Amino acid sequence: MTPPSVPLPPLPRLPIAVPRSGVSTEARKALRQLLGDMDRALATAFRDGADATALAARRGESVGRIVVHVWNACLGEVADTALFAVGGFGRGLLFPQSDVDLLVLTTRDDPTLRRALEQCFATFWDIGLKVGHAVREPAQCRALAAEEASVFTSLLDARRLAGDPALDTVLRSIVDDPALWPPRAYLAARLAERDARHARFDDTAYNLEPNLKDGPGGLRTLDSLRWLGLRLAHADGFDGMVAEGLLDPAERATLAEAEATLRRYRFALHLEAGRPEERLLFDFQRGLAARMGFVDQHEKNLGVEQFMQGYYRAASQVERLGVQIVERFEEMLEPDSPMTPIGSGFVQHGRRIAAADPELFMIRPAALVEIFLARLDHPELIGFSAETMRRIHQATARHGSALSDDPAALAAFLKLLQRGAPAVDALWRMNRHGLLAAILPAFGKVFGRMQYDLFHVYTVDEHTLRVLRNLARFADPAAVKEFPLGCQIWASLEKPELLLLAGLFHDIAKGRGGDHSVLGEDDARVFCTRLGLAPEHVDTVAWLVRWHLLMSTTAQRQDITDPEVVNRFAEAVGDRLRLDRLYLLTIADIIGTSPRLWNAWKDRLLADLYTATRYALRSDAELPRDASASIAECRASALALLASEGFAEEAVETVWRDFPERSFLRHRPEQVAWQTAAILRADKALPLVEVHPFSVRGSTELFVYAPDRDGLFASVTAMLDRMHFSVMEARVLSSPSGLAMDTFLLLEADSQMPATPQRADELRQRLLRALAETKPVLPARRGLHRHLKHFQMAPRIAFSATGGRTQMALVCSDRPGLLAAVAQVMLEVGVRVHDARIATFGERVEDFFQLTDRHDAPLDGELQECLRQALLERLAPAQG
Repeated sequence: MTPPSVPLPPLPRLPIAVPRSGVSTEARKALRQLLGDMDRALATAFRDGADATALAARRGESVGRIVVHVWNACLGEVADTALFAVGGFGRGLLFPQSDVDLLVLTTRDDPTLRRALEQCFATFWDIGLKVGHAVREPAQCRALAAEEASVFTSLLDARRLAGDPALDTVLRSIVDDPALWPPRAYLAARLAERDARHARFDDTAYNLEPNLKDGPGGLRTLDSLRWLGLRLAHADGFDGMVAEGLLDPAERATLAEAEATLRRYRFALHLEAGRPEERLLFDFQRGLAARMGFVDQHEKNLGVEQFMQGYYRAASQVERLGVQIVERFEEMLEPDSPMTPIGSGFVQHGRRIAAADPELFMIRPAALVEIFLARLDHPELIGFSAETMRRIHQATARHGSALSDDPAALAAFLKLLQRGAPAVDALWRMNRHGLLAAILPAFGKVFGRMQYDLFHVYTVDEHTLRVLRNLARFADPAAVKEFPLGCQIWASLEKPELLLLAGLFHDIAKGRGGDHSVLGEDDARVFCTRLGLAPEHVDTVAWLVRWHLLMSTTAQRQDITDPEVVNRFAEAVGDRLRLDRLYLLTIADIIGTSPRLWNAWKDRLLADLYTATRYALRSDAELPRDASASIAECRASALALLASEGFAEEAVETVWRDFPERSFLRHRPEQVAWQTAAILRADKALPLVEVHPFSVRGSTELFVYAPDRDGLFASVTAMLDRMHFSVMEARVLSSPSGLAMDTFLLLEADSQMPATPQRADELRQRLLRALAETKPVLPARRGLHRHLKHFQMAPRIAFSATGGRTQMALVCSDRPGLLAAVAQVMLEVGVRVHDARIATFGERVEDFFQLTDRHDAPLDGELQECLRQALLERLAPAQG
């Protein structure tokens, strides 16, 4: 197990304890020193390459000797009382920061024994052992075990360390009692515990900061499988499960390899953290990657990403096999039933599908895909038989990537994709069995591939499958309320398999270096051609993969109220069918990247771009719409809205004489009408602050109408920051009479939801008070979140000319109060803000501003450089 060149540290030598003498101060000091020396020796051996399991076992054995020494010194050979190791300690493993879990079983209850036990446990803590303990009588132990499956489970691993041997038999009688947690009840209890535990981790092993022990696919999953094997099949460990036919040798080897990885990572994590820690926090990931020898290959395959991929692959293997083994346990407990044919080569066995011929998958590889089609045809069935799952694994391993060249298998795969939304569940199950990576070898390369940032919260393979599931939601009638436009488009979509293929390939080239969209386009072309798609359909899939980010970046980084922006986007898209598919893929991709990224504002933003582009793609819209026509259309629609509210046309036109034309070009008619109505109601009272909790743009809309002055934008953004609002978009206009007409689209920073009416009113009142004062509002000073400090980057600033103004692109690390800080710098340098597009991608911010100097002229080279240096200084990577 351990390389000969890395010997294990020797076991501690302890003197024979004098019974009931206790442990003296000097002896305690010596035991503390011994524990410290042992842990340092184990850490050195680990750094030298010793096996983590062997080291954990050596620590468990060493601590066991010390525990017995202290027990004997405090209690001696006391009758009717015994000390048991439970938990990981009961299994003989102790990681560097693991608790030492103990159970005292006794039939006595006298003051002398209680005092001796108190002295014993106090000594454990005093010498540096983190002990968790319970003292119980056998009847109490049985009652608790009958009541709580977790207590019963802890007894399965119990191992007597010292004390009366007769209590071994007592404990065995509890564990072996068939009336306590019979197989069906125990399986149900363990599954309920698993589901509750996994729910805390979003039911996925692919979290950014996963839990090595309790997360899905973690070490607890492996322990649970052993417990189930022992209780349900009397199988001792995974070797016993192989003997009982619950595992085959290849699966046993896969679990052993994954467990070795998880134990190695846990051992390293305990050493790195120096405290009881089971989460692979960002605080430790880079240090652990370096400790374990991972190095950067290139900027898109960092050492820390390789390190985390090792974890995700191991956890995924455990999770996949764990689900299948549990299904085998469930099948084992089901009554036998006859077999009924259900299609070519398959039979129904109880509530499961099985292969009629055990060699079917070896003889005819296409049957590996066809059985998933058969399951779609029989939704009343709950899965595959245990033997069939094993045969699928064996055949998939045997055929390997040859499946990607097998014409019959590819034809079956295309037939599956042509089912549309129902195919997605089949693809998830195929991935769980390793079949998807065999048919798409490139997909296997991104198995467990993480990206070291806060934007992508799942590994590439998990993200891809979630994108597919999001696409399938558009076919669900229950989703119409949430995605009305998306569901409408899906219902009219022809050849849904093209969109599913684009979803499969859109990120498949991540981690290779280069542009993953370009590389993925090539992969998609090759595979779709091999599938036998028509050339125009190959082009469609390849185009979607190449440009899958186009709609998102256009909507978030450019002004989609600008007809030129819309027409450039329409020209790139080319036709309505591509637009439909790109819209659906964009939404599915955003939600599949992180559920927190999706909000009503983005929903409205993408819908607006879709609608404007669909108009531009009409046959009579080859030329950009004239700006004057857009302005006239907006004015007419806004006037109609205002008239319906009882406002006179003459009064409206009087207000509009002081509106810049950009108001009608850049705002929707509903926004213009809302702002105009607010001004009319205010009856010339200034400053005017109006807040719409949930505007037509899917966000909270703030309108500030006040005498223009330098610093107004900075004060407003500072107040928004103080009240914990995120700015999605800002539009800063000036009226001919010198009034500021500033519009902000906001979401609550914590929830990314629009404000409640109460919060909206609070914002209005506080801004009114702030603007009534001449003293500017300064940004709040807040510390950097723990996550953000690990992803700091130097700001990148670029200037360009645009329509008589200077556009500044700012790319930098996110931090609390960023926009307020930027606005403050602009004020100090003497720069005016006229427009702002705000986009945040995890820890990375990409903001665009339209600027002038204080004379409303574009920034000259000197002012640009002054602003650049001031921003670089203010936004330098924060250290905490």
